[in-house]
Amino acid sequence: MPDSSASHGAGKPAQGFAWSNMFVHPDEDPRSDGNFDDERTILVEYLRDQRLTLQLKCADLDAEQLARRAVPPSTMSLLGLVRHMAEVERGWFRRVMAGEDAPPIYRTEADRDADFNEAIADPDVVAEAWRNWRAEIEFAEHLVDRTDLGAKGRQRDGTTISLRELLVHMIEEYARHNGHADLLRELIDGRIGQ
Repeated sequence: MPDSSASHGAGKPAQGFAWSNMFVHPDEDPRSDGNFDDERTILVEYLRDQRLTLQLKCADLDAEQLARRAVPPSTMSLLGLVRHMAEVERGWFRRVMAGEDAPPIYRTEADRDADFNEAIADPDVVAEAWRNWRAEIEFAEHLVDRTDLGAKGRQRDGTTISLRELLVHMIEEYARHNGHADLLRELIDGRIGQ
């Protein structure tokens, strides 16, 4: 087992496997243990767990750490991921499933990647990102609670998607970005995913 007190070069966090390097001790993990019986509960709870995972990956970091970029030329950061997922939640649940005319939160015609590009180390930007992300999740949860899994939403190209498929897609979207978040967090302070 590597010595967790040793650094792997200047400015790089020490590595080692121990519960102290994990996000939470297993007894305190707010995520579920699975074992769901019905389809709706499976989809809703797995998505909830993925959302909680992103929140855990960002826990206890300041604005500078949250805005820290991965590696050039990438503009990806934990803060950018929170902003991006607020945008994704908004697009799928408000625009596609609810049919709302909800403009993007961050993206513009001039900058399609503003969710990442404008994720700067400013406490106000961080607070706004969390507010937006939580507001979009709250909207999504209310919509899902009152909507049949077979209900269809209309996408920009005119095709439809069922709420069932959308929930699977959202689980996939979070899982992919939570993998990115694992690496970003490990670069910041050595804490590893679980």
